[in-house]
Amino acid sequence: MSKTHKLTASIGDQILRFLTLLMAMGVLVLMVWMGWQTYDGARPSIQTFGLGFLTSRVWDPVKEQFGALPFIYGTLVTSLLALLLAAPIGLGVAIFLNEMAESRFRAVVGFLVEMLAAIPSVVYGLWGIFVLAPWLKETVEPGLAKWLGFIPLFQGTPVGFGMLAGGLILAVMILPTIAAISREVMAAVPDMQREAALALGATKWEMIRVAVLPYAKSGIMGGIMLGLGRALGETMAVTMVIGNRPDILPSLFAPAYSMAAVIANEFTEATYDLYLSALVEIGLILFGITLVLNFFARLLVWSVARGPKGGSLV
Repeated sequence: MSKTHKLTASIGDQILRFLTLLMAMGVLVLMVWMGWQTYDGARPSIQTFGLGFLTSRVWDPVKEQFGALPFIYGTLVTSLLALLLAAPIGLGVAIFLNEMAESRFRAVVGFLVEMLAAIPSVVYGLWGIFVLAPWLKETVEPGLAKWLGFIPLFQGTPVGFGMLAGGLILAVMILPTIAAISREVMAAVPDMQREAALALGATKWEMIRVAVLPYAKSGIMGGIMLGLGRALGETMAVTMVIGNRPDILPSLFAPAYSMAAVIANEFTEATYDLYLSALVEIGLILFGITLVLNFFARLLVWSVARGPKGGSLV
């Protein structure tokens, strides 16, 4: 290779390095800029209400009283409910597709599961209004109230629209995220892990429990956290089924409000600066929670590279 060719290649590498670095820094700058602009828009509300904004239950635009606690409560309850429902199902789907299913069946089911992520959220919302909510009102909630009504979570009048409906529709929406990431992480487990467990006399389930899950658990947790991050920020589908009432009630049957839903519903109705600033502060809270969760999830996914911490066939 001539010196001229080497010099040209070196200059090309430097240009490529500079351009890719510029793109990466552009993403970081964009995120910081978004955070700063959100904070700047929320500053009047922060100065007026302080930390009391996070603990107040009152949301009364007429009296210029704003508190985010009902929206934080509704967001956390529906998101955690979705996580409790979607995480075990998603993990089961991933185990089946990666460890048990035949290749043809695996391709078909895997494609259908991933298709759930491509459905627009407004379609989920329409399905929730016309199918899920009536089913909950007529079948599920009366049954839960009858058999588990002694628990505050399942008390109250079945109405179909509420935190239970919001949690269920979010569970369906985050299921493909959890399943896909868990499947990819388990596929990265070296085959010698499985072969060693089987050579020691392990059954199929023991091999999965001892050789696969310990190795992939950090990545699986990362996928679950990413699913939670999506659930926290989901807007349209939840808005259509959660009931949109800023209350804090223990029953899952009760209507509630989420942070994303109140921003979507009331942003165009904010007729004065403090009202608008309060909505922006809710967005700032949601931005911060989502950022922290995604960062934590990424750390968990990266830590899977350290491998398993061992297991036992007993």
